[in-house]
This record gives sequence, structure tokens and C-alpha cells, in this order.
Amino acid sequence: KMFETVKTADFTTIDEAIQSAVLDRTSVQPKSAVLALAGPIDGDEIDLTNCPWVLRPRQMIKTLGLEEIIAINDFEAQALAISALPDDARMAVGDGVQREGASRAVLGPGTGLGVAGLVRARNMWIPVAGEGGHVDIGPRTPRDLAIWPHLKTIAGRISGEQILCGRGLVNLYNAVATADGRPKSLSKPEEITSASFDGSDTVAVETVQLFIEYLARVAGDMALVFMARGGIYLTGGITQKILPVLNAGRFRAAFDNKEPHRNLLEQTPVYVIMHDQAPLEGLSAYARMPARFGVDTSGRWWRES
Repeated sequence: KMFETVKTADFTTIDEAIQSAVLDRTSVQPKSAVLALAGPIDGDEIDLTNCPWVLRPRQMIKTLGLEEIIAINDFEAQALAISALPDDARMAVGDGVQREGASRAVLGPGTGLGVAGLVRARNMWIPVAGEGGHVDIGPRTPRDLAIWPHLKTIAGRISGEQILCGRGLVNLYNAVATADGRPKSLSKPEEITSASFDGSDTVAVETVQLFIEYLARVAGDMALVFMARGGIYLTGGITQKILPVLNAGRFRAAFDNKEPHRNLLEQTPVYVIMHDQAPLEGLSAYARMPARFGVDTSGRWWRES
């Protein structure tokens, strides 16, 4: 059963949200919960990124009448989902041939840039979470060299996430405008994407096209890191917003341009995930058949005492 999507701002705690959105709407009392969280899971109190909630699993077990809770990273859930997405839940970007059982990776530009891998070993799919969104990204073309000095940095670094997320899109827009001495008339990611669609702001048009190109470069890097012959999967709110202007040819040109391994990249398929609840599908697959997945639950599995 699928439940409605709720806003974190509407509830003081995650316990209240689960009680209201799930438990109050079903006659079945679950005994277990598998949660995907955006934040480091490193103790009995888990702070969430971009949300004031603090998850306290031991307290939640008592409050919600559960027997056990397993918490994993949100991009681990994304990785679990790409183990078995049906064809109608993904859209191919250009060519490439998927190799069954081969490693895969998922990238999601949204509030940040999430990256995770999925590796096949011992007859299991093993999600590999990390901070891949913070890899360095550098200029390659004369246009890049003109824009790069105007990008905001973190301690002098330009990481993927400094460009490939919502605030990164604004960062890139401002840098393009500054490089050309043009006005910065837009300040929100959704304004930039909208203006790129209707052509009302030429800086926005170029910004979104550069965003797609830079996303392709980082996606190609991840394809090399994970030897992702099983496919690179793109997800996240920004990906969905730029779909109307995602030029497969331009994306593949940047993705494939990884000499001396161009041939490998040309054979690697790229997909956009079209399923808006893919992480839940990943959690569901794991909950049904945990033995199929190599998920490390140490320090992330709480039981009723």
C-alpha cells in the first residue's frame, strides 16, 4: 500500500509523521521499520540533513509499538532500487548495452548531489554509499575557464555539489552572468529552469545546458569508478526538472569523453529514473528479501529491549 507524501515541516518529529501518515491509516500494526535517512547514522540520536528532526530509534520503538528498526542512508535506498527497476520506470539517455549482474551507480542532484554504487558479489547486491558528490570538478573548455573564476568555492574547492544541485545551479547561473557582464535577474533554481524552457533568459538557457554537461562528466567519472556496465542511473528533483531540455546527444558527448576509455563509456547505458518513489521500492525489496542484499546493519539495527 502506498501512503501519501507529507512535508517534514508539518510535523514536530518523525514519530508523529509516521503515526499520522502510516499507522493511523492502516489496520495492520507493523512490527518492523526500515528507514532511509538523509544524514549520517552514527549513534542512537540521528540528525537529519536539511531537516530539524532527530531520529531516536529506541524511543521510536516504544512510541510506535515496534519490535525493530533498521536505518540506512537515503542513497543506499536509491541504490537498492536500481537492482530491479522495470523498463517502464526508466528512460534511456542515448545508447549503451546493460550487462546483467554488472555494477551500477546512481546520481541524484537535488538539495545536494547524492551518489551511491551497487555491486554484485556472493549472489547479493551490495549498496555502496559515500560522499561521491564532493569529488573535485574542474574546467576543460575555454568557456569553462571563463566561468570557473566566478564560481563560489568551499575553502577554495569546486566540488560536484558546488554546481550540481539546487544551490549549485544558482552558483553556476551567477558565474555565467558575471563572466559575460550580464545582469543576474534570477535567484532561485526553479526560476532558472523555467526561464531555460521558454528562452526568456539567455543566461538561464546556457546555465541549464552547462549543468547537464557537467552532470554528464561526473556521471562518466562514476561509471569509471564503479565500472558501471550495469548502468548509470540519474534521479533527484533537479533531474526531473531539466528533462524537457535534456539533449541526449550533448549529454552522451560529455559522458563518453573519457579518453583513453571512451569505448567503455560508449557501451555504458545511462538511464533517468522515472519512478518518483524509487527509494521506497528499494526499501521494500530489501524488507521482503534481506538475504538478497548485502546491507551492513551494524550500528544501524535497533531491537525492542
